[in-house]
Amino acid sequence: MEEVRLRDRHATRQRIMAAARDLFAEHGYDQVTMRIIAARAEANLSLINRYFGSKRELFAEVIAQQGRFPGVLDEAGGDLPRALAEYVADRLTSPGDSVLVATLARSAPSAEIQEILRERIRTAILEPLRERLPGDDAELRAALATALIMGSAQLRRVFGPAGEWRREAVVERLTQVFRACLC
Repeated sequence: MEEVRLRDRHATRQRIMAAARDLFAEHGYDQVTMRIIAARAEANLSLINRYFGSKRELFAEVIAQQGRFPGVLDEAGGDLPRALAEYVADRLTSPGDSVLVATLARSAPSAEIQEILRERIRTAILEPLRERLPGDDAELRAALATALIMGSAQLRRVFGPAGEWRREAVVERLTQVFRACLC
């Protein structure tokens, strides 16, 4: 009996996360209510509160589970500029928006979640980059690289995918830019 209850709890939690992820990407943080999430997840509103505490905390967890950036640093090996260039090139040339990019674009105007977004960018991109860079100005160089990474998402969102650009040419140019920025 206990095993069935745990499995149901896990499945319900996953349905809530999936519904919240999709809704935040479609409509943004301010337009989504806990009732809408509960209806989409076919879950009781009280379960959302029990599992996540609040819409803000649910949003923070959705954001934390999205994105692959920390993995980019882990897989970079000895060529961090090239790994970052490939990550950004994938974002620029992919045919569709990622769920994370859509969520951030539609949710960014909300004052309620600004601290969540700052914290996520700081802990997922800025600090891990800074920790890998030598020198006194490592924080500045990490901030510049973060600006390039974050700006690529905005560029992609405004202009759409850069389908006419050859991915390899984008990677080569971006590798040069990241080398200048990071080294």
